[in-house]
Amino acid sequence: MSARIFLSLMVAAVMLMSAARDVSGQEAHPVAAEQHAAAVEHSEDSIDILHHILDDRQIELPFVGYVPLPPAGSWMLGPVDVTPTKYVIWVWVIGILMLTIFVPTGIIAKRNQRNASAPKGGQNAIEAIVLFFRDQVIIPNVGHGGEKFVPFVISLFFFILIGNLLGMIPYGAAATANISVTASLAILSLIVIETAGMRALGPAGYMKTIFYWNQELPLPLRVAMAFILTPVELLGKLSKPFALAVRLMANMTAGKVVLYAMLGLIFLFGSWTIAIAPVAMIVVLSFLKIFVAFLQAYVFALLVSVFIGLITHSH
Repeated sequence: MSARIFLSLMVAAVMLMSAARDVSGQEAHPVAAEQHAAAVEHSEDSIDILHHILDDRQIELPFVGYVPLPPAGSWMLGPVDVTPTKYVIWVWVIGILMLTIFVPTGIIAKRNQRNASAPKGGQNAIEAIVLFFRDQVIIPNVGHGGEKFVPFVISLFFFILIGNLLGMIPYGAAATANISVTASLAILSLIVIETAGMRALGPAGYMKTIFYWNQELPLPLRVAMAFILTPVELLGKLSKPFALAVRLMANMTAGKVVLYAMLGLIFLFGSWTIAIAPVAMIVVLSFLKIFVAFLQAYVFALLVSVFIGLITHSH
């Protein structure tokens, strides 16, 4: 397992830990808190789904309850407010877990490589996933030169996977259900994709991926087609990260909404005698959500590999 994988993991965690903010701004957090307080005060039989989905200025801990986080504006990086919110804290948790898992695994892998011994246990499972992505996903889709993109794509996969699964544990939250986190991942992917295209095609070749200029057409028609299709090409570049961000966020948010809605049926009818059906559905949907957590991480990594291959081998 290459040391570049771990470097990429650390860079991704550091760059994204302060980016996970609610795009609706600071006003979203008081609104969510007021909605939660109103729900608790005026309706003891209801469940506030939005409180569990939106970002917040407090975090829930076992045996402690809700712990307030620093108010907005407490941590400033120049004009930028980097005060942590609930999802920022969980992005930090993802980064810590990745470092805790992969740094020791890399050290053990390096030692096994020196001693010519086979991997065992959890290290064997991680290496199997890494080799699968390298040989079956990244290199076939990126093509020649795909080896240098393996650390980045694998980092994306594990970051998203851990973020998805953290939403399944008690008191946990899936940071990947927040559009700011998924948008940060998508923007980071866009930078890598476009940079790969610039390096592979050169300045002139890269500009052809933006400005449509067909040498075989007459000049007047060539100009007209460039005027029409250039915005389309540019929109196509921007639509890729948009689709990546929205797809991941929507899938993870939808799973949370459905689970909470099923749970709310118990309180809606006010009877535990009908709880069997909702609980059974929650169990089934929980297993489905675990599958979706793996699937969405895989799809994100796969599409990034495809987009890199498309631009680096545009011919």
